Amino acid sequence: MTLEAHQARFSLSKLTVAVTGSSTGIGRSIALAMAGAGARVILHGRLMSKELDATHSEIVAAGGKSFPIACDFAEAQSMKGFVDRCWACTGEIHSWVNCAGADILTGSPASSSFLEKLESLWRVDVLSTLLLSRLVGPRMVRMAGRQAGNFSITNIGWDQALHGMEGDNGELFSTTKGAVMAASQSLAQTFAPHVRVNCLAPGWIRTEWGEKASDTWQYRARKQSLMDRWGTPDDVAAAAVWLASPAASFISGQIIQLNGGFRRWHQAPGEGERKSS
Repeated sequence: MTLEAHQARFSLSKLTVAVTGSSTGIGRSIALAMAGAGARVILHGRLMSKELDATHSEIVAAGGKSFPIACDFAEAQSMKGFVDRCWACTGEIHSWVNCAGADILTGSPASSSFLEKLESLWRVDVLSTLLLSRLVGPRMVRMAGRQAGNFSITNIGWDQALHGMEGDNGELFSTTKGAVMAASQSLAQTFAPHVRVNCLAPGWIRTEWGEKASDTWQYRARKQSLMDRWGTPDDVAAAAVWLASPAASFISGQIIQLNGGFRRWHQAPGEGERKSS
């Protein structure tokens, strides 16, 4: 293989990528990274917002192409129309990233009951990932039948769903993200060999909650990683770009942990009590 061919394997030029939840946080970083690798990017937010517009404007200012679309995934019946609108933007989508998730850690949702948080995560994180994948996958299979290409779906799990974490939030996220991870492996078998499906499982990523977390959580996030630091949204974005690229054409049905190398936490006395933050 020539040097040019190797370079092309890591390029997203001429590809279209859709990234849900791309207004802020990890989704925004993934969308920007996809555009930076040459892809046209369909953006998504629950609402048309200044954050979604800012992501769109940054891509356009850098010479890229993006298409912002709003949809509230808490309403399951809205998803088919959303997928239809996404396809109408460009006529084809090669890679789909399900990054939308309910925020239960910051703002008013942080004070919701356990059941309210679970219902929100189940609707937005689990149902939207599964239902959107089931809508998108068959379209990609049909595209693959008409043309050779690189088609993929990438979902977002959580590394500690594999072994658990104490407290309310550990129970909430291990239940819901564990479901996403399990579904991803089944979806990979459903759509093989035409569409690759993988799941990224980030560890402690410094998003809005991480910026404001207490000293105890700051210390824990660092010490549970062999790299002795928080992960960043850009760390997740780099892996998402690779999975969308032809360089990952033999990668499917995988749960890829992004945690700097997990180091099990040894709790001090009293730290095992149920936590809500």
